Order: sequence, then structure tokens, then C-alpha cells
Amino acid sequence: MSIYQDYLKQIEERKTQGLHPQPIDGAELLSKIIEQIKDVDNEYREDSLNFFIYNVLPGTTSAAGVKAQFLKEIILGEAIVEEISPAFAFEQLSHMKGGPSVKVLLDLALGDDIDIAKQAAEVLKTQVFLYEADTSRIEAAYNEGNPIAKDLIESYAQAEFFTKLPEIEEEIKVVTYIAGVGDISTDLLSPGGDAHSRSDRELHGQCMFEHNKEMQKELLALKEAHPDKRVMLIAEKGTMGVGSSRMSGVNNVALWTGIPSSPYVPFINIAPVIAGTNGIAPIFLTTVGVTGGIGLDLKNWVQQKDENGNTIVDEDGEPILKEVYSVATGTVLTINTKEKKLYNGDQELKDVSAAFTPQKMEFMKAGGSYAVVFGKKLQTFACTVLGIDVPQVYAPSKEVSIEGQGLTAVEKIFNKNAVGTSGATLHAGSYVRAEVNIVGSQDTTGLMTSQELEMMAATVISPIVDGAYQSGCHTASVWDDKSKANIPRLMRFMNDFGLITGRDPKGKYFPMTDVIHKVLNDITVGDWDIIIGGDSHTRMSKGVAFGADSGTVALALATGEASMPIPESVKVTFKGNMKSYMDFRDVVHATQQQMLKQFGGENVFQGRVIEVHIGTLTADEAFTFTDWTAEMKAKASICISEDETLIESLEIAKGRIQIMIDKGMDNEKQVLKGLVEKAETRITELKTGIKPSLRPDANAKYHAEVVIDLDEIAEPMIADPDVNNEDVSKRYTHDNIRPLSYYGGTKQVDLGFVGSCMVHKGDMKILAQMLKNIEAQEGKVEFKAPLVVAPPTYNIVDELKEEGDWEVLQKYSGFEFDDSAPKGLARTKYENMLYLERPGCNLCMGNQEKAEPGDTVMATSTRLFQGRVVKDAGDKKGESLLSSTPVVVLSTILGRTPTLAEYEAAVDGIVLTKFKPSTKQLVR
Repeated sequence: MSIYQDYLKQIEERKTQGLHPQPIDGAELLSKIIEQIKDVDNEYREDSLNFFIYNVLPGTTSAAGVKAQFLKEIILGEAIVEEISPAFAFEQLSHMKGGPSVKVLLDLALGDDIDIAKQAAEVLKTQVFLYEADTSRIEAAYNEGNPIAKDLIESYAQAEFFTKLPEIEEEIKVVTYIAGVGDISTDLLSPGGDAHSRSDRELHGQCMFEHNKEMQKELLALKEAHPDKRVMLIAEKGTMGVGSSRMSGVNNVALWTGIPSSPYVPFINIAPVIAGTNGIAPIFLTTVGVTGGIGLDLKNWVQQKDENGNTIVDEDGEPILKEVYSVATGTVLTINTKEKKLYNGDQELKDVSAAFTPQKMEFMKAGGSYAVVFGKKLQTFACTVLGIDVPQVYAPSKEVSIEGQGLTAVEKIFNKNAVGTSGATLHAGSYVRAEVNIVGSQDTTGLMTSQELEMMAATVISPIVDGAYQSGCHTASVWDDKSKANIPRLMRFMNDFGLITGRDPKGKYFPMTDVIHKVLNDITVGDWDIIIGGDSHTRMSKGVAFGADSGTVALALATGEASMPIPESVKVTFKGNMKSYMDFRDVVHATQQQMLKQFGGENVFQGRVIEVHIGTLTADEAFTFTDWTAEMKAKASICISEDETLIESLEIAKGRIQIMIDKGMDNEKQVLKGLVEKAETRITELKTGIKPSLRPDANAKYHAEVVIDLDEIAEPMIADPDVNNEDVSKRYTHDNIRPLSYYGGTKQVDLGFVGSCMVHKGDMKILAQMLKNIEAQEGKVEFKAPLVVAPPTYNIVDELKEEGDWEVLQKYSGFEFDDSAPKGLARTKYENMLYLERPGCNLCMGNQEKAEPGDTVMATSTRLFQGRVVKDAGDKKGESLLSSTPVVVLSTILGRTPTLAEYEAAVDGIVLTKFKPSTKQLVR
């Protein structure tokens, strides 16, 4: 059977799922299709034409190369296709976004046929995805006196690829659709369990609203009833897009409600309109910008105040909200992009200027942020060649500089890494292009990142990136057919692109499934670094890290840059002393609880950087705090450390990077070796005092300052999803922090999970010691609920083996992972025993393993959203309570939440944390 017949068979199979033919990305299939187009009597010729014109992925896919070459033949008259004129061939090339298409256009523009050259140049003037090889050709031709090259460069210098685009509409009519009440997780828009299909956009679109067909029908009916309006998806009384950046979530919203990016590229839509009562989660808002979409902060529900301006609360101490205006499903509203206001008819509802900054409006005009980033680079290139100043075409980057005001830690990092600024000292609110040091890609978004790289015609990692890593952690727990099909292909692409990869395409080292955030935390060896990663938990204990969508990761890999406003910061310091039986996880939860209490229920962390003066904690344990800041809805976090602590963290990082080198994971450019050298240099700077650790200035200005009183933490703290709260908007938030005693030692626990990025080596050692304690006290260890344990990295497993703790865990386990024969099916039932699982995300991700429906899970992980770790059963809601390792372990031994007395006995003699607030001055 030919490859085309295989494609037809696949088309028939997709029809049964209500799907169109899958877009073509392979050269072999497209070559066969072209062969059939050339044969005017071929029975498949008409379909082949349609596939060629309307169903080929652009960029650097191998199919795009074949398509561009055939279009070149048509333009030159070497091939005649009645249905594709040379003019239409040029139009097709204009929609192919770079790579092979730009090469073909340059071949034609710099060729001997002047008429063809002029036509090619007019198309090239609309293109922005040009790389060094392309611009070097144009510059060389310009230097040789080529008039077409001169015309091109002059056009690029004026950024005509941007200025000649249509302006965005002054009025955008929208019709509202309430997607949910309360915070809406990106799992609703793109469920983790459907991660395998994200790169097949039409197929993945079927999972919108977690496969809720009724909601999908409602949305389609709304579109049909309002064909002249755009649907605005809303989180009522909540924040839209919490939990992760998830480009696939925005892609799905755009697929259902957005605008096609090109008539010749299927299922890629842009410009969705998304809103929330409390706005959009910071990292998700960045993703909206990638697609040129609109993200609104509605504030249609507000806290009620008494005559003294104090927040009125209910009997549970929760703020009482009042509806200011309605956005009920089906409400027709108008967004005025000139006035930057939201209207219902003639009634002004809300100023929405934050959604229409000059930069965001440029993204909307250009069809997404990529085109703006590349456009600026192309304009700068052209002006450099011409020897002229860059004309002010794009909105100038906003620079906020306040004389006499010191800098926060994040302001210092951005001032160091900023490019293209005036040289002024920049404060929060400034919009900055900044160089990126470390980039991370994980496996369920990595396939989309690879697609984004292909579509922006990138072929190699930017040389200014210090290091980048592609993980296999999100698909670590089950090596099923979907993983076998997707992950090796992803690893091969990323390895070729220049990343260090968890799996070696050449098979030199054993596949690593280490949790991406843990690896990034180890390979980040600069406290002044900027890190971009394809996951919301890209929160390092060194430098400042931003979780990002797959596209922003692709942009960082390709250009070595990221663009964003410098965020405001909230300073967090500590006082008092921890009780001996407290775990540092309890400090993390108490921080959220005490912050909300101090600010009357207002989350001052949301959208800002948490500058935590953690001082004395090394990278592993400090990461527990920074990791949780994603659940605090912060944009990022920064750890301020003592010099000695930072040195210790860097020594640990050096050792772990060296292990990666010893395993054969370094590449030809010796990226890992370079990171070790960078760490050694930084250690020398710290020891000699040449450059102390990153500290804010004493006179820095913060949005707020929070002081956490450790004396108030009297018992373990648990984040509870509160699944039965009568107010739906208060369910599944991370703000409901309860003390252990709330449960009275009686709440049934059906499954425990120790794992995810929130745990470190110390947690594994605590687990081992607790099991020994319990055996000593009770004579045996008997589990009344299953306990699933997934260490975050292989390095940790190796260290535990060396120190004897892994042997303890093996003794009490009923299952231990086997890398030579990894699980091929997700577990659906659990026995009351200890499961030692392969390093990786496991239950936390929710895309492979899950608890049994309706279970009450006690977990160390980060996500308590509905359906993430556990689905609802018919008669009982599944719930995931989040707590420290000791609480999880003891809950599985007892089959219920422990009392405080039982807990204290179980951790007796175990050093849970050495955290004490720093006594040193952590400011400059």
C-alpha cells in the first residue's frame, strides 16, 4: 500500500471521529501528492490539489520544503498546474512563514528574471521570520549593488511588514459565555489526560471543556446566533487560566471562538477573547498575547465595604461579593479599543486599558507576539546595514525610572539582562526585552514547542542561551503506545535543535524521566539568571524563572530573548521560630494563609514577584517555596540567600551537572561543561567578595510587604479544595488553608502521594525514617491506604541508594519501578501498600496515572483542581488535599488524617527542616 493510500485510510478513520484530514508535515506524502497533481488523469488529482493548497503545515516541516520547491517550479514555468497560477503560487508562499519558503523567495528575488524578482520582493516585504542565513544573503546582495536587495532592506528598515497591516477594529462586538464559576484551571480548556493529542489541533479541540459536549453545543449555538460577534469566554467570580500556561488551552479557545490565521493553514486560529472576574492568570495571559488575543480583567464582582472602608465578611470570614454588572451567558458587549473601555450598549462598564497597552495592541495587529519580536529584529538588522537610526515604528518600550528609588531583586535582574534600552535604571512597569539564560521544555508541551519552532522557521538554539533541557517527566509513569509514538520523535527534534535531552536519540545513555523543574533548578547556576520554562512551576531557587506557554519557550530557544513588563514585587520576610515537628511545607502554606489574613482576603501575590528572604535554605528546600508560588498566583518568585547558602547550593548543582556529564548527556557544544564552569566562577566571586549574592536595595519599593510569624504555625497546614462549599466559586482554590486539627483525626484518606516537583531528597529521607519509626513503635508497618511515591530525579534515587535510604523504602514497598520494563498501562486500582514509582510527575500531572474516582487523596503535589489527580465518582466528589510528606505518610498508615498527637509521635527525632530566619542583612 502506498503512503497516499495509508493517508486515505487514516482520513476514513478520522471521519468516524468527526475529524478532517490531518495536516501534512511529511515530505514523502506531499511528494506523492505532487506526483498525482502533475498527472492530469490521476483519479486522486482533485483531492491532491486540495491537500497541497489547504492542508500542508508551514515553516520548516519537510513537507513545507517540498511545497515551496514545487511552487518555485510553477513560478519559473518549469511546472504547469492550471489551478495554480504563478500569482497564486506567490500567495501560497506568503502564507508559509519562513524557512524553505523564504529561501525560495530569496532565490527568485535575487534571480535574473526581473519581473519575477519584483513579485518575489513584494512577498518578502510581508515576511518577518528571517534568520541569519536569510539576512546575510540579502546583505551580501545589497553590498554587490543589487537593487532588489536595496529595496527590500529599505522596506524592512521602515517595518512595512508591520505598518501596512490593517489596524485593529475600533469596536469589537462580543457575546459572553460563562465557562465556569470560580477559578478556571487550564485543565478545563485542555485536560492533562489529552496531552498526547495537543499537536493534532483539531483532534485536541474535541477535549474542550473536558469533553463536555453540552457546553460545546452551547458555545456553537451562541456563535450561530451571533455570527457578527466574537465569543468571550469568562471565568465568573474567578480567575481564568490558573494552573498552567498551557498553549493548548488558548489554542482550543481560539479554535472554537477565534479567527483563522490563514486560509491555507488548517485549525490554527488566533485572536481569542478571554476574561475573568479577577482577570487572567499571569502566565496564561502571556499565552493569550502569543495568539494576538484579548484578556480582560472584568472586576464585575467586588468585595463589599462598610462605612469605614473595611471588607464585610460572612460567618466563615470570607469576603462578601457584590455584582457590579452582569456578564451572564449571551450578554452582548462592546470593546472599544480606541477608548479602551467595555460597554453594554451605551453604558460604560469598565476601563480595560490594561488589556490594550501599546505592546498588546501591536500583538493584536500583527496576529501574535512572535511577529512583533521578529519584526523588531528584522528592522534593526536593516537599519544597521543602511547605517541609519531605527525609525520609531513600534511603540517605544515603556521605561519607568524613579530617581532616588532603589531596586528590588527582580528589577536588578532585568536591568542586567535588558537589551535595547536607553541605559536608564529601570523600575517595575518598564517593558523590557531581556536575554534568557536557561530554557526548559517538558514533554506534553514540547511537541507543540517543536511545532512552533518549525512554524517560525527556527533550526538551531540561540547561541546566547547558556543551557536548555527537554524532559520526559510528564509521560514518565506509563510508557504506552502514545508515549512511544511521540516522545522519541520529540527528543530527536530537540536534541538536533541543541537542547540537552532526557532521552538520547542515539541511545548512549539510559532514558531519564527527571522532573523538569528539578533539572532546571540544578542547571541554573546564576542568581542573576532569567529562566523560561514550558510549565507554570518553572520557579527556581536561583535567579528569576517564568512559567510560559510552548510558544514563548520556542521564542526563547530561537532568539535567546523574552519580552515582558518588569513585575512589581511583594517582599516576604520571617520572624519567630519553628516548632520542631513542623515541616517547611507548613511554612509555605502558612505564608499564603497569613498573607490573605493580613490583607483582608486580597491576594497581593497575584501577578507579582514574591521576593522571599529565605536566607538560610539551600536550593532543594528553597525550591519548595518558590514552586508553590504558582499556586499563590504569583508571576514568579526570587529567593534572597546568604552568600554561604548560595555557595552550598551551587556546589550541589555542580555535582549533579557533573553526573549528567558522566552519563554522557552533554552535547557537542559542551553546554553542561560550560554550566559547571559558570558555577565555579560564581562560587569564586562569592568567596572572594567580588560579587556577593543577589540582594535588593534597602530603599527598594514594594507593592506590599508580608511578615510571616513562624510562632503562629502550631500544627501542620493543609490546602483543601473544599469540594462541597455551597459557593461554587470557593471550591478548588489554593487559598483554603486549614490546620490538621480541623479534621479531628477522622477524615478518611483513600490514597497518599509523595512526589512531584514539591518534594526533594530530604522528603525521601523523612519517609524512610518515618517508616523505621513506625515499625519501632508498632512492631510492623501496615498501610491502611495505598502510598504512591515518585522521587523527582534519578540523581536523588542514586543518592538515596548510596546513603542506605532506598533500601529502607524497598523493604516496605510492594511495587518498585523497573526501567527495563516500564509500565505500559495506567494503574486503575491500588492495593494498600507502598508503590515506588519511576521518577517523574506521576499523579500530579493527571494525564496518565490517577487515583480511583471519588477518592480522598492526601498529596505533596501542587494541584487540587477538579479531576486533576482524582475524578468524581457518581456518589462522591474526588478531592486532593495538599500537605507535607509526614502528613501524607501517616495518613496512609492510619487510613485517615492523624491527630496532632499521633503526628508528633510519628516524626519524633526526625529533623524535618533546619529553617531559621536569617539574622544577616539581606539588602544592600
